[in-house]
Amino acid sequence: MNLLASTKKRAARFRNFVNTPYRRLALRRALQQVSESFTTGELATATLYNLIYGWGDNSWSAKEEFIQATVQAARQVQGPILECGSGLTTLLLGLVAGKTGRRVWILEHNTSWAKKVQNALARHNIPGVNVCLAQLRNYQSYVWYTAPKEHMPTDFALVVCDGPPGETLGGRYGLLPQMRAHLRPGCIVLLDDAVRPGEQQILQRWAQELGSTYTMVGSAKPFARLVVPG
Repeated sequence: MNLLASTKKRAARFRNFVNTPYRRLALRRALQQVSESFTTGELATATLYNLIYGWGDNSWSAKEEFIQATVQAARQVQGPILECGSGLTTLLLGLVAGKTGRRVWILEHNTSWAKKVQNALARHNIPGVNVCLAQLRNYQSYVWYTAPKEHMPTDFALVVCDGPPGETLGGRYGLLPQMRAHLRPGCIVLLDDAVRPGEQQILQRWAQELGSTYTMVGSAKPFARLVVPG
């Protein structure tokens, strides 16, 4: 590593060290605002900003419109919630679902990331979230999580799908063939990154196989909303 690269790396580590307490404080305050506004409408712009800033991994973090939709759907549904992939939205799902005693199940294949999310849940005292370390498995035509289905509910009312990574074989398609029997009629599926060509193909396959339709939502970073028919 040359001197310039080494200096930049040390500077980045220092900035992260300095910013961490401020980020954690911003996240704590924003989560408190979410908790206090449980029965109200949309989250304030400042709350959304502080959620994303406080979480810190801004290049990968969910964006404002997807966060709004996730929180609103979690408030509305009556039943357990499944999230594919984990991050800031995991904290929000756990926080909102905990208000009504609902359970949240998370599928995450990355060990270090799962640990980060679990630590954040503990630090903010958010119970009722099952973070399942589920390695990715090849199912011939696609790759998806090895979900502990024998222990999971069969009536998920909401799915927030932001994993596995888009470059895996089949992307996020595996949700439907692997978890269809665990989704109740009327289950809402929110799919992030929905404008990417791979996600567009997945949405078309899901809609065809379910005999349903989907809606594109948002402008800054559009996502899709699909409802499992009864």
